[in-house]
Amino acid sequence: MSRPPKCRMVEFLPQLTYFKPAGVPIRELTEVVLSVEELEAVRLKDLIGLEQEACAEKMGISRPTYHRILSSARQKIAEALINGRAIKVEGGNFRVTVRLYRCRGCGHQWEQECSRGPNFSELTCPTCKHPDVIRINGDGRPFNCHRWKDGKKI
Repeated sequence: MSRPPKCRMVEFLPQLTYFKPAGVPIRELTEVVLSVEELEAVRLKDLIGLEQEACAEKMGISRPTYHRILSSARQKIAEALINGRAIKVEGGNFRVTVRLYRCRGCGHQWEQECSRGPNFSELTCPTCKHPDVIRINGDGRPFNCHRWKDGKKI
């Protein structure tokens, strides 16, 4: 018996989950179902342009697993485009990534899903509405990476 698949980390939940060819009634279409993690794999590689290793790391999976998910997604998208099928995005085995923030005004800490809420530049504390907010790591220190310095987006 195989082990259950690992949850994939996803930063983006789509608002639009159904795409169909123009001029064809829905009742006449067959659907291709794209899982949320397949859509995330395409978003990371083809839209954002990350290397496969970085994509796999963001999703919390191995590079070969990422490659299988991406190949499956691309095959489904090609089938829909070439054969005139609808694409329905649903299901999968994923967990939405959350980001942690702290208000410098009142010290309140909270988490927020990556794909929900305002952009960082528009973010205010949900408790005191103070605009001086920083992103933090799980241990409470300011988040730092190549686009962030001391918890502030560069």
